[in-house]
Amino acid sequence: MTRINISPVTRIEGHAEVRIDLDDKGGVESAHFNVVELRGFEKFMIGAAVEEAPRITPRICGICPTSHHVASAMACDQIFGATLPNTGKQLRELLMHGQFIHSHSLHFFMLAAPDFLIGHDAPATERNVLGLVKKEPEIAKSAIKVRKFGQRLTEAIGGKPIHPSSAIPGGMSHAITETQRTELLGMAKEATEIAENTWSIARDILDKTDLSFGAVETAFMGTAENGKHSVCGGTAKIIDSNGSSIGSFSGKDYLDKIEEYSEDWSYLKFSRLKDGRFYRVGPLARLNIVDSMGTPAADAALEEYREKFGRLVQTTLAYNPARYIEFLSSCERAVEILSNPSITSGDVRTPVDKVVNNRGVGIIEAPRGTLIHDYTVNDDGFIEKCNLIVATCQNNWAMDKGVENVARKVISNGTISESGKNQIEMVIRAYDPCISCATHAIGKMPIKFLIVPKREEPASEI
Repeated sequence: MTRINISPVTRIEGHAEVRIDLDDKGGVESAHFNVVELRGFEKFMIGAAVEEAPRITPRICGICPTSHHVASAMACDQIFGATLPNTGKQLRELLMHGQFIHSHSLHFFMLAAPDFLIGHDAPATERNVLGLVKKEPEIAKSAIKVRKFGQRLTEAIGGKPIHPSSAIPGGMSHAITETQRTELLGMAKEATEIAENTWSIARDILDKTDLSFGAVETAFMGTAENGKHSVCGGTAKIIDSNGSSIGSFSGKDYLDKIEEYSEDWSYLKFSRLKDGRFYRVGPLARLNIVDSMGTPAADAALEEYREKFGRLVQTTLAYNPARYIEFLSSCERAVEILSNPSITSGDVRTPVDKVVNNRGVGIIEAPRGTLIHDYTVNDDGFIEKCNLIVATCQNNWAMDKGVENVARKVISNGTISESGKNQIEMVIRAYDPCISCATHAIGKMPIKFLIVPKREEPASEI
């Protein structure tokens, strides 16, 4: 019996481990995606003034702070009974597209692409962003350029490129100027051109995708607005594994549809439907939910995607091209919004002054999937209860099962190759998990893969 450590799993955000228990013959008996961090935000938010929540919660994560910022502000809108002016809504949507452009381009080009452009069986010293720069310098340059646009868009609208602060109860704290609109529009057009031209790379990944890799069959949840892809607004819809509608929700009634639960091997919560079925969120789920992306180039890419995988997609690695289609759509949508001079209007906020509802629930689509912020406050507006459900928790069961699926394929007689180790990592990377969002780290806890002997014998380490 042996214990194999892979430390760390590369190219994900946060710290975790995978535990694989072997049977007496050295085969896989079980495998678990194990998160060993602890999130404290739900507890230390209690007692804070709710209007401070949009400034506190972005600190959960430096990768997707915008998502927490906007979801928190939406919960506050409900608590203060505010209806946003149109420009305020559009600025929030534009802010979210900045998040999608930055996050999705980071993941696709720098985290996922090395596995496909360099090869999942290449040495780890080559299979990384530096290897990508060496082998495909023009692709690397394009990735840096579009990420820069995503960050600049966040900075101009959110006030800061990381941990934005402009979304407040009732709308936004400031407008953008005509000079900023012109600058951002030029950058958006350039980013869209890059995204269109580079779709061919993502398209090639479709042809390299193993349909059985990390296989798991689930229901799906995502937000759409009149059948179109939406990052900020609309109704959350749930479909079963055959594509039939299970139901929908838009606010406080989410607890009628889903529930959280815990397993003893992980600090990361799990989510499932109330009837016990499991579901997934994120790019794969959203593309299964929507009828269209709502922008021309992304809709054309969606058509190619569906020609390859079908109308309802269960394939885990399809998360990667689905993520790219969303990235392309956000670039196009940014051009659309910035092309209208009315985005510079100063009518960006409805003033608020008192608590109207003692509970508010903000639901948006973060890059990694549906994000829920649920606050209960007293009459003075101080938080008494806080619940955050992030995408990584909702995908936790699927990641756990996907890891086991791949482990059974790549482990034989208690041994695993370097390529096999990376293939286990790839199924986790496909979901682009954000462990800090899901838990919040305390201390240094490296990601490890453990193969643990079933019998109580001294374990050797490779």
